[in-house]
Amino acid sequence: MRLKIHNKCRLLLLVMTVCCQSGILFSQSIVTIAPPRKDVDYGRLARIDTLVNTYVDKGWIHGGVVLVIKNGQVIHHKGYGYADVESGKPMRPDNLFRLASQTKAVVSTAIMLLYEEGKLYLDEPISDFIPEFRHPQVLDSYHADDTTYTTVPAKREITFRDLLTHTSGLDYTMIGTDRLKAIYAKAGIPAGLGLIDANLLERVKTLAGLPLGSQPGEKWTYSLSTDVLGCLVEVISGHNLEDFLSQRLFGPLGMKDTYFNVPMSKAGRLTTVYTEDSLHHVIRWTKEKTGIDPEYPIKAKHYFSGGAGLTATAYDYAIFLQMMLNHGRWNGKQILSPRTVEMMTSGQLPFLYNGIDNFGLGFGITSERSGARGPRNEGSFSWGGFFGTTYWADPKAGLVCEIMTQQNPNSHGDLAIKVEQLIYQSLR
Repeated sequence: MRLKIHNKCRLLLLVMTVCCQSGILFSQSIVTIAPPRKDVDYGRLARIDTLVNTYVDKGWIHGGVVLVIKNGQVIHHKGYGYADVESGKPMRPDNLFRLASQTKAVVSTAIMLLYEEGKLYLDEPISDFIPEFRHPQVLDSYHADDTTYTTVPAKREITFRDLLTHTSGLDYTMIGTDRLKAIYAKAGIPAGLGLIDANLLERVKTLAGLPLGSQPGEKWTYSLSTDVLGCLVEVISGHNLEDFLSQRLFGPLGMKDTYFNVPMSKAGRLTTVYTEDSLHHVIRWTKEKTGIDPEYPIKAKHYFSGGAGLTATAYDYAIFLQMMLNHGRWNGKQILSPRTVEMMTSGQLPFLYNGIDNFGLGFGITSERSGARGPRNEGSFSWGGFFGTTYWADPKAGLVCEIMTQQNPNSHGDLAIKVEQLIYQSLR
């Protein structure tokens, strides 16, 4: 009898070991100090150092942070170059980065927290909460000379699912289509980046009165949809977006370095933003040249952009991604149900939005076609940010990866692609 029990225990231990090595089971937290993993070739992983330092030495970027987590264990977390080249301040792993559109996945998660409380359903019209969105109109013709336009009635109303998948028909200020950019600019609709003093609900209500670029649900258009979701979080919960995220997400996850308003005690860790001149020389980002004040993270604000407003460290954002990889669980707490995470990280569209990838509820999703073309496995979920940050989580490989810079535009943005290659070639 003892021999049978002993053999069963050995078999269970073997199964658990195989599961952990294959990424089937994920850590409930992130381990920062541990023996080297047998499924990682650290000599090959060190090729990242050579690559990134080469880009810094050639002046193509001034600095960055790369973070790689394998099955809940940090296997690479380093700063390269400078957080501020003019003062010679070195880049450290705990420097703060303007996340821009990496904010979107966080705010999409906030909506799903309310979804799990039964406060809404995904195919519910958002006009149930913001009546100004009732009876939307779709742009028919536009006259650039005098900015007048005609519209046709939308076939149906915008739903939460439309906003989460960027199929609402909304567009973007600054980076959207020419017609909608002009219409939004004339109406004073902000892109969200760097805005300090405005009323979010008032701006969203104004947006609701403007025409859509396409019929709801029929086309993927990167848009202000997540800013509207942030406003809906405030309307439904009765709390502003900053407080809601702090209480419902950042606090439970122990994300101590993620903010809309970075405290002055941490302002020294904020990374400087750079851009390029006409000859592609990397120069300091200034409000005068770009229209966006780079100091917005440390300026007191009450306009919380759900699509672009957060600042964080690579490690803090990795906690959020690891929670998603853990099927919604973190340090013994169930933040989201496993099924909700599965929905968020599954393709929701009947078409591939960029020809090779699908889109979930707040994340880009690596499709079968895309997974066959590059290192990421099918089912990886990802996105990035305007200032030069990118992330992905790969459930099959058990990876959480972040490549953080603060530069836009970047003529050498292929760095992120190459770092990705080096991560996967180091796995045994």
